[in-house]
Amino acid sequence: MAKPKIKPEIETETLVSAAPKWNVVVLNDPINYQGYVVVAFMSVLRITPAEAKKLMRAVHAEGRATVWTGDRERAEMLALELQQWHLNALLEKDA
Repeated sequence: MAKPKIKPEIETETLVSAAPKWNVVVLNDPINYQGYVVVAFMSVLRITPAEAKKLMRAVHAEGRATVWTGDRERAEMLALELQQWHLNALLEKDA
């Protein structure tokens, strides 16, 4: 019986790309008071009052602001929670 020929092992590299990051974006609206938005940000994003005020001002001044960036699952949860506070929150892929 003939011995099977063993082929030399071919070295390959496997490249694993990182999962894309997602932004939680809040849009300005004429309905919610600024103080309410600050409280919502502190509650949902677990940030300090100063950070929440800074984000609220960015939303108010620019019409929209990215309030959080990270993995998609967490971004979806945060956007949903902000929507439950009646804020206009949406997801965008991070560039």
